[in-house]
Amino acid sequence: MLTKAMIMAAGVGSRLEPLSSIFPKPMVPVANVSVMDIIIKHLKCAGIKDIIANTYYKSEFIQEHYKKNPVNINLQFIKETELSGTAGGVKKCQFFFNQGEDFIILSGDGLTDIDINKAYAAHKTSGAIATIVTKDVLHSEVSKYGIIVPDEKGFVKSFQEKPALEEAESNLANTGIYIFNYEIFNFIPENTFFDFAKNVFPSLMEAGVKINTYNHYGYWSDIGSLEIYKKSNFDVIAGKVHSITPEIINTRNGVNIIGRNTYINPAALLEGKNIIGNNCKIGADSIIKNTIIWDNTEIKAGAVVENSIILSDITVEEPVYNEILTKDRIKENTKVTV
Repeated sequence: MLTKAMIMAAGVGSRLEPLSSIFPKPMVPVANVSVMDIIIKHLKCAGIKDIIANTYYKSEFIQEHYKKNPVNINLQFIKETELSGTAGGVKKCQFFFNQGEDFIILSGDGLTDIDINKAYAAHKTSGAIATIVTKDVLHSEVSKYGIIVPDEKGFVKSFQEKPALEEAESNLANTGIYIFNYEIFNFIPENTFFDFAKNVFPSLMEAGVKINTYNHYGYWSDIGSLEIYKKSNFDVIAGKVHSITPEIINTRNGVNIIGRNTYINPAALLEGKNIIGNNCKIGADSIIKNTIIWDNTEIKAGAVVENSIILSDITVEEPVYNEILTKDRIKENTKVTV
């Protein structure tokens, strides 16, 4: 059984702006729970005892969150003073792992229900020092991902970085979930910007070192864009993500997740799929449809909010359609569409 894990939590998340201007990516809420909290709970359920995370962007925010919300597991952090790539960040955590042991790495913005122990069993059976977890994606979307081309035994034959549709030799995307043996550190130099996809994996193949693949048939989402963020939230409502099972509240025309200490006037109308955060107030005759609302927000009586994301600490009085609202955006009277 695996007992140690690393969460890569250093990314800036520019494609998630303006959400990432408020929270670092791992702290962005999905169904009212931060992505990193979901990951940690999933790791604990798989028997992981020790977790380390590298941080950079809004590092203090992440560490402060876990001081206020302890997770009853050995959770440690390192703070990078400058970004060092996916592999470079892992190298800085080498001290956390022991010679000869295996460990799992997950991205801090990844939502998945992968069976970690099954993936680990496949890794051990392969005899490889590295296993890349893959996921089938639609052929029409292969150009969005790093694509893995395996051989007949499941070892990596080649890589294709965001290939054109007509050039793609596979539809297996690299999920950014890896299981490594400690030997992987022999292929990562110290104090160097180094990536797994661009540097480490090509080095392994040049050295004739086999890289195993494990295809995950369950849920996986890389929450790297506003579109995927919204879809991932609604996937939770639809019951597609087995690693998070919040209470679902049905209304006449809607399916909803509603946070703690939130008051919804009986005359409010909730339609479609909605996630409403903690300590919110939804006024009479308001209409909420296909919308995500963060904590401490008030939707005034009669207001209409559709297909939008409303961030924390906002009072909404006017109609909002297909927008992302933050306090700064309201002050500047600028719109961000979603």
